Amino acid sequence: MSLRYQTEDDDVASEHIQEPAERPVPPYYTYILIAAIVVVFLVQFGTGIEKSIIAAGFNKRAFLIEHEYWLILTGAATHGGLLHVFMNCFSLYNLGRIFEVLTNRAHLPIVFFLSALGGGILSLLLNPEVPSVGASGGIIGLFGYIAVYAVRRRQFITAEFRKSLLINIGIILFLGWTLREFVDNAGHLGGFLVGALYALVQVPTDPHIDPRESGQISQFGGLAALGIYIASCGFAILLILL
Repeated sequence: MSLRYQTEDDDVASEHIQEPAERPVPPYYTYILIAAIVVVFLVQFGTGIEKSIIAAGFNKRAFLIEHEYWLILTGAATHGGLLHVFMNCFSLYNLGRIFEVLTNRAHLPIVFFLSALGGGILSLLLNPEVPSVGASGGIIGLFGYIAVYAVRRRQFITAEFRKSLLINIGIILFLGWTLREFVDNAGHLGGFLVGALYALVQVPTDPHIDPRESGQISQFGGLAALGIYIASCGFAILLILL
């Protein structure tokens, strides 16, 4: 997807992501989340994917009956195979770098973490017998956030970007339906809804308010959410190696 986010004084079209009147900053939070996911998968790969899923995946029976509540978080840190982790990291990179341009980067780990949690909860409710793994709930949450953002801040977003966004959402729905035996659509839906809800609360409709400005509470929340997810990845590794 391409994006042009312009201010009233910025009328120069661009096919690339950019912050107007500012030097683009690398999407650090996106890189950190991807690095954490990759490290966990390397441990999974070295110890055996199936073994690692049994140890740290979101086993809902163990979550409910044995009260292993941490599994909803470690499950969002583990993946089912090389293609699974590659697609999630690729999607996280593309969505994350857009997200960190559109709004303050502190919101990215908050949305990612809450969406992963929301996706896990809805998956627990709708698919209680099926174990789940993967960070896709959090990633789809970024999609939900950006979708609402594109509507609420439409004066700053090109029609081409909104069209591209709708196409990508359509592709996700199509793949979710055709691969429903292998895809946790409940987790995806839960993540999308949480991300969209967060955007409805956080994204300003007033064009004079810059969503890239953020207070100390949001900054702290972003670091806290990032720290919790990294800790979940570390605990997933511990469970796998035990």
